[in-house]
Amino acid sequence: MSGPSFSHDLRQRQTQSLVLAPQLRHSLKILQVAALDLRSVIQEELQANPTLEELPMDGESIDKTEAPADDESGPGPAPADQGEQREEMDFSKQFEILGKIDQDWRDHLSSAASTQSYSAEDAEKRQHFFDSLASETSLQEHLMQQVALDELAPPVLEALRQLVGSLDDRGYLAQPPADIALQAGLPYETVLAALKLLQGFDPPGIGSQTLAECLQAQLAARGRGDALAARMLRDHFELLSRRRIPELARKLGAPADDVQAAIEEISKLDPAPGRRFAEDNNRVVVPDVTVEKDGDEWKIHLNSDYIPRLRISSTYRDLIAKGSLSKEERDYLRERMRSGKFLIDSIEQRQRTIERITREIIKAQTPFFEHGVSQLQPLTMTQVADIVGVHETTVSRAIANKYMKTPHGIFDFKFFFTTGYQADSGANVSNTSVKEMLADLIAVEDKAAPLSDQDLVAKLHEKGLSLARRTVAKYREELGILPSNLRRDYK
Repeated sequence: MSGPSFSHDLRQRQTQSLVLAPQLRHSLKILQVAALDLRSVIQEELQANPTLEELPMDGESIDKTEAPADDESGPGPAPADQGEQREEMDFSKQFEILGKIDQDWRDHLSSAASTQSYSAEDAEKRQHFFDSLASETSLQEHLMQQVALDELAPPVLEALRQLVGSLDDRGYLAQPPADIALQAGLPYETVLAALKLLQGFDPPGIGSQTLAECLQAQLAARGRGDALAARMLRDHFELLSRRRIPELARKLGAPADDVQAAIEEISKLDPAPGRRFAEDNNRVVVPDVTVEKDGDEWKIHLNSDYIPRLRISSTYRDLIAKGSLSKEERDYLRERMRSGKFLIDSIEQRQRTIERITREIIKAQTPFFEHGVSQLQPLTMTQVADIVGVHETTVSRAIANKYMKTPHGIFDFKFFFTTGYQADSGANVSNTSVKEMLADLIAVEDKAAPLSDQDLVAKLHEKGLSLARRTVAKYREELGILPSNLRRDYK
């Protein structure tokens, strides 16, 4: 019997990989952070980059600062602010006049200070970088990454997208599968098949419709699908929620100590598996944008109070121009100046992107701004992304951690993106507006004979909305309103 044989060969393989430059990571971070946090990010860069300096805060938005036009009427004293702006935005010409900067550096500055900072190819590459960020992943992005691992039929893939888009912050389905199938125009069986796939994704419990279903899924993922805890969730959830241990022990035919141990096992499960992907809400809310009406027009005011105004320091430009530095010192300062200019561009791009998205939200949600929450319209990030001309994930990052001050209060940007229903009249109504209607109906009900969920279904039908009773019950629970038998006033 001959022994094993070994062979060695040399093969060449060509692969593509994406390397996300540190500067682009900074740019993405600037896009995502709220106005209150942006100052801290910029201050860190100011401390690390000696070529950057901060201008006095004057309340003017950095994205509104423009280089003043050249004065052709002759020399004359320029205002201090104007001189600072000219120095910041047009310093490549000063370098060129000095004549002591080598040609490649002048070319870089000239292109960086021009009105078109990037070619079409550069813009495409940069957008690709924006759409390829793997950090700070949202729940929807996390799930769609798992979807991409499987080769699925187009109808199932579309159903999965609809389901993922219908998840609330807890990771639960905000609508019944039947409603999602109806709105998306997909076969009910296809949506159910997609839901089964979704519920197999990480984190366990995702895509559930009830708390009991979510906790059962987590036990099943641990190989405990037949355990006493799972039986309690499946068959006696109401008794479990009231911790009726003696009754549970009797119905399950198990010792009270085992029931208590099963309850402790359940208490260690995650009732909201999607929340681990949500941002920390224990924070001071400062609106990034204020929208107010001026005559017949809605005006947008970006919050720039927390955004330092920056420029490249003339001191270091002069040092390079004098030619007294070593090559290493010149290279270091040039790299720092490139980094500083990139930071300034990133802040300007952040402000422009937020303003453009806000403008499209105003166009789509004009009834809300005019009349309030009850008039909120269905709107998706894909719709806004198509109009603005960016990828959907860029919209998602741009609105993350952002708040808008409106005549009706301060709202998270995500509030304006919601699925909805089509009324019998053909008008679109958002989920949030439906909840507002339910809250209004319950607020004026007869406390001695409160409206049941079926009564609420009938009332909504009178308003031209056809919803399932289960959907109404889910929305009522999300509003924190008790069922009718617990709302009754017996006095």
